[in-house]
Amino acid sequence: MVKSPQELTLMRQSGRLLASVFDMLDQMPLLGRSTLEINDRVERFIEQELQARPASKGQYGFEYVLNCSRNHVVCHGVPSASEVITDGDIINLDITLEKNGYIADSSKTYLVGNVSGAARRLVRIAYGAMWQGIAQVRPGGRMGDVGHAIERYARRHACSVVREYCGHGIGRQMHEAPQVLNFGRPGTGERLRAGMVFTVEPMVNLGSRRVETEPDGWTIVTRDRRLSAQFEHTVAVTDAGVEVLTLRRGERPAGQPLRA
Repeated sequence: MVKSPQELTLMRQSGRLLASVFDMLDQMPLLGRSTLEINDRVERFIEQELQARPASKGQYGFEYVLNCSRNHVVCHGVPSASEVITDGDIINLDITLEKNGYIADSSKTYLVGNVSGAARRLVRIAYGAMWQGIAQVRPGGRMGDVGHAIERYARRHACSVVREYCGHGIGRQMHEAPQVLNFGRPGTGERLRAGMVFTVEPMVNLGSRRVETEPDGWTIVTRDRRLSAQFEHTVAVTDAGVEVLTLRRGERPAGQPLRA
């Protein structure tokens, strides 16, 4: 679970490259595009412009380079030529990238066009919940501290946190130990040590936390069909606290959570 200084250097490179994918998407109009079109643009950008590998493609038999989770889709949405992004949608784009053998993982929920006030608020809460969790990352801390901070923040704002899916260690493999739950009790769970690298990725629902799987075997949706939003960063525990390896341009640093 603990990465060497040399490994962390390589993971920082992967994280910076992945952040640049989101910088590209920030400039790409999403309205009217199919989710498959976005997938194909990201694939070309990673392979041709970044000279890297989209790590999700082929993982567990998945055929695409990203997950696109729209509106009531919680996670693992499958790109499709028939799924066109419309005015008022929120959509999470979850992307992985491998460079020189090391993988970074990050996601962002985009607001498209005239998004409702409730949806905007949900997205702010999901983003704030991620930062609340990241703010707990430090040597000697516990995984339970991370999950507790995430769920407490979401519940304080009358939202729920999905429990069936969580963050994870990451490095040469996309999914490594430990699991990073989005709920927990303070002072419990894995003790954090400098050199650990993992994702923090809460999925926050406007209604119930209950979810179910669509017939495709991949797509996870809210059982009540109310909106869900997610954000994710890959972080490293450092001697001084935490480093966000996938920090995007214009984002505030860890330890300064947004207010909903």
